[in-house]
Amino acid sequence: MTDTDDIRIFLDGHIDVPPERLDSVRAALPEHIRLTLAEPGCLSFQVTESDSVAGRLVASEVFVDQAAFDAHQQRTKASAWFGITAGIQRDYAIRVGAEMR
Repeated sequence: MTDTDDIRIFLDGHIDVPPERLDSVRAALPEHIRLTLAEPGCLSFQVTESDSVAGRLVASEVFVDQAAFDAHQQRTKASAWFGITAGIQRDYAIRVGAEMR
């Protein structure tokens, strides 16, 4: 169940980077994070390397609303990050609103 007044967009998941691409992805990641955090409507953006799965980057993102998330997706598609990570499978779950406790 979610709070119907909460329109924030949450993305959680991971990307499994092949070993031969890991160095280039790691090199591009700080700029991708910097640009994303500077976007209007980005509340939180974290990408960390998994301690248990080699090459796995774990992502957690929060945007104020769908429009901010959509703008992030559009910006990302025109970025160096998109080219560097092209073809790498992502496993993400996206939801609206925080889970109620």
